Amino acid sequence: MADWIVERGIGEVRAARIVDGEIVEARIEPDDALRAGTILSARLVRRLPLRNEGVVAWDDGEALLSPLPRTVTEGGTLLVEITRPALSEPGKPKRARARPAAPGAQPGDGPSIADLPGARIIGPFDRDLLGDAGWPLLIEEATTGQIAFPGGALSIALTPAMTLIDIDGELAPAALALAGAHAAAAALARLDIAGSIGIDLPTVQDKAVRLAIAETVDAVLPQPFERTAVNGFGFLQIVRRRSRASLPELFAHVPAHARALLRQAERTGGSGERTLAAHPAVVAAIAARPDWTQAVERTFGAPLALRAENGLAISAGHVQARFP
Repeated sequence: MADWIVERGIGEVRAARIVDGEIVEARIEPDDALRAGTILSARLVRRLPLRNEGVVAWDDGEALLSPLPRTVTEGGTLLVEITRPALSEPGKPKRARARPAAPGAQPGDGPSIADLPGARIIGPFDRDLLGDAGWPLLIEEATTGQIAFPGGALSIALTPAMTLIDIDGELAPAALALAGAHAAAAALARLDIAGSIGIDLPTVQDKAVRLAIAETVDAVLPQPFERTAVNGFGFLQIVRRRSRASLPELFAHVPAHARALLRQAERTGGSGERTLAAHPAVVAAIAARPDWTQAVERTFGAPLALRAENGLAISAGHVQARFP
């Protein structure tokens, strides 16, 4: 199986490409996310001519516009195309990015991951193909940033400048660097990590090994991307086009955990009332969206109860059916 499996979940759309029973690429799109490719009318708030950029705004958002149109003055309106949504990064949140819309473009939403070519759409009553392929483990990787591989482990950290991946283990340096590069490249695709990425490998002086490391990344990570060579300190930088938040970025915030718990509720067997026990912040996020709880209740035809437990981690919510 190599086609995309798409699940229209509560509050989000999920997609995974599954090969030999394992998830090799995954994406999550919250329903309220501003999608790349969206065309909308915006007002030019501020010109930044030295950077050939500007700030545009609309009713419920704003974006950094590049390039800056010469003919639009501050206060004027124009159609823009979103190229990347806003990102809630550590430190200072990043504005969405946009460019002037092409001539003749019409306002409308950008393409959804539900529209992936050849996608197979599944619902809560279908076999849990995502779960069978390891979706819970994928969410754990995105949440913790810790990924084990034979002989070592990856540690993924989000920073304002880039996503950093550290490789550690007990193998000899060359073997660890090769295995770690393979695992890191696979993790980038699996967790939908894009933008500027730095991989800190064990230091390897042998140029042939460093070349083999770079070739491993090229073989595992789907194009398009750009990369540097592996330098003498074992550092490799990769740049991938960034059009949405990665899974680690999404699961750095409570709403993603709330939606994941609702998915768990939809897939929980038994009958009668379901009780969702979770961290108070997760419970509050679900309680604030009555449409979410109503959707779950419609799925299994029974009430949904929420129970806040201070001792639970953000990612440790669980579901219990009244009658097993």
